[in-house]
Amino acid sequence: MREAKGRGAEMVVYPELALTTFFPRYWMEEEEAQRRFFETTMPNPQVQSLFDEARKLGVGFYVGYAELTPEGIPYNTAIIVDKSGKIAGKYRKIHLPGHTDHKTDAPFQHLEKKFFNVGDLGFRVFDTMDVKFGMCLCNDRRWPETYRVMALQSAEVVVLGYNTPSINIYWNEPVHLRTTTHLVSLQANAYQNGIWVAAAAKCGSEDGHHMIGSSAIVAPTGEIVARTVSEEDEVICVKADLSLGEHFREHVFNFAKHRRPEFYGLIVDRVGAGEPLA
Repeated sequence: MREAKGRGAEMVVYPELALTTFFPRYWMEEEEAQRRFFETTMPNPQVQSLFDEARKLGVGFYVGYAELTPEGIPYNTAIIVDKSGKIAGKYRKIHLPGHTDHKTDAPFQHLEKKFFNVGDLGFRVFDTMDVKFGMCLCNDRRWPETYRVMALQSAEVVVLGYNTPSINIYWNEPVHLRTTTHLVSLQANAYQNGIWVAAAAKCGSEDGHHMIGSSAIVAPTGEIVARTVSEEDEVICVKADLSLGEHFREHVFNFAKHRRPEFYGLIVDRVGAGEPLA
């Protein structure tokens, strides 16, 4: 945060589950996971210094963590904190990947469906620090509906954290495609919605498990304007011209002028693929 501030940053983006290891890779009972890895309040004494430093430096930040509500409901959560150190917005992950069974032959698990409930806050936009921010988490970034719902609320910037392992435990996917599809998702959705996207990840080896990294900042043009280049801790920084998105939102992706939602019904009527319409 201090390095980012020294480079002129006003907003800092941290990864998904930034306060713990990516524990959904381990098989355990839900009660154990909640006891070891979940936050019951935010901020709390363990992270208060981060909030204090944000206020001292005058920067905002986004951070992901495992949340356990007072009612005992577990979520994969992210918050936006403004320059005064106050929480300005909260998001709970909607597109939960993975499985609930114990895959004993896999090199690790992907148990987000076991440890978290589907988020209940929707894709909202928060007007704070003179920017309309949207946010999501990890697998959400691969779904075009994520960005479009926020763009329809006039989002200017979408911030997100993610953790993507280099190995796909479900099929033999080449490692380079793990990074390629990640970047394609950011670039296509930034362009098709006229928004900036800032995505931050863990990288390198965590508990012996390799992560793809490739944190990036993407402009509304679809261009990657900053990207990490190593597996060490890095800060990437861009002075984003928010007006750049206005050109796309006014012309090629002018929703009010060109969208035809009367033909998009299947997007919400069907969950999975089905037969062609008669």
